Order: sequence, then C-alpha cells, then structure tokens
Amino acid sequence: MANHKSALKRIRSNNKKRLRNKLQHKTTRNAIKALRNEKDAKKAAEMLPNVVAKIDKLAKKNIIHSNKASNLKSKLTKLIASLA
Repeated sequence: MANHKSALKRIRSNNKKRLRNKLQHKTTRNAIKALRNEKDAKKAAEMLPNVVAKIDKLAKKNIIHSNKASNLKSKLTKLIASLA
C-alpha cells in the first residue's frame, strides 16, 4: 500500500486514465470491425473518416503507436478502395 498522499492520488488518477484509455481503444476496435464487415461501398466510404479520426486520436494520446495507426489507416483505405 502507498505511504504518501501523492502516491495514493497517483494510483487513483492512473486507474481513471487506464479505464478511459481502455474504453476509447475498445470503441475504436469495434468501429474498425464494423467497417471491415461492411459490404456496401457507399456506407463504408461514409464510415471511413470517423474511424480514421478515432485512430488518429488514439495515436495522438499514445494509446497506440503512431506506426500502428498508419498501418491500420492504410489497410482500411485499401479495403474501401477494393469494395468500389
């Protein structure tokens, strides 16, 4: 157990941040999955900017690595192009 007030506060704040990051990451993964499962090219093209924005936010906050974000965006863009 932590002995200092600041350590206790750090534990609380880390827990809040961990839960927030987990929620954002899971929400983005679900959006990516929905985009990959979409068969209609028009709907998928409409969904792409929102999913890319979510991926960029995760990369900006260092929840995922920037290279992983780039790879995801590239693969999703190729997928949408192949549907058309």
